[in-house]
Amino acid sequence: MKDLTDIREIKALLERHGFRFSKSMGQNFLIQPWVPEKIAECAGVDRLTGVLEIGPGIGCLTKKLSDRAGKVVSVELDRSLAPVLEETLSGCGNVEILFADVLKQDLRAIAEKHLEGLRPVVCANLPYNITSPVIAAMLKAGCFDSMTLMVQKEVAERICAKAGERDYGAFSIFVQWYAEPSLLFDVSPDCFIPQPKVTSSVIRLDALSAPRCKVSDEDLLFRTVKAAFGQRRKTLVNALDSSFRELTKQEITDCVTSCGLDDRVRGEELSIGDYCLISDELSRRIRLFKQ
Repeated sequence: MKDLTDIREIKALLERHGFRFSKSMGQNFLIQPWVPEKIAECAGVDRLTGVLEIGPGIGCLTKKLSDRAGKVVSVELDRSLAPVLEETLSGCGNVEILFADVLKQDLRAIAEKHLEGLRPVVCANLPYNITSPVIAAMLKAGCFDSMTLMVQKEVAERICAKAGERDYGAFSIFVQWYAEPSLLFDVSPDCFIPQPKVTSSVIRLDALSAPRCKVSDEDLLFRTVKAAFGQRRKTLVNALDSSFRELTKQEITDCVTSCGLDDRVRGEELSIGDYCLISDELSRRIRLFKQ
């Protein structure tokens, strides 16, 4: 195939191999050549870069990455795409396809084994139905310099939201604890076959070289954040009181006010730094409780 985004060639390719789209796998293939080209460009890939791609589809982004990168390893769940990818990527000697469920893989181990000696990054058009858990797994792997991802626009806005904004939530804080997010550009539904019902956005997550702030217990930090946003209509004190049963409501109130915050503040108003202060104070009081 000359153009992996030409709708006529795509249909002929898929018919030739008897491929059928799977809704459960969230399969939507790009039909506008500027999209994979721009994604690969924004990823900043060069010959010193090793790329982990998730969900290559028929390989249109894979091919663009192959043209730029030292190596591309693509993880694909749908084994029925094997003959399709064998045809479309036949001239790409630096591409390796792993047929596996990405959510069951050790991503750090994949990077160490398949991208050894290269600067590891992620570049992918993520299936909508696994976006959040895949992003979480990539961030926790702690080995990728950057992640350039196409996701649902709603998810992109949530990831990039700042304290006080409508879309700001627990997932915003989780992602921003590990990386600096940037919203790059939107991709309309008519750029895909079949057309999704929503607009997509391409974002880039650049891994932080050091934590945004010091915290004594990272697990407790995320427990605090989860509790704060679990009941958004409540004040922070009331939300934490529902989750931290080992402390009294007055002790929780004291935790919040000792951090210089109003006891009527709500979780969506607080920065990551605020949450670090609160979780450290909660940790200190929980330790006292256990003594």
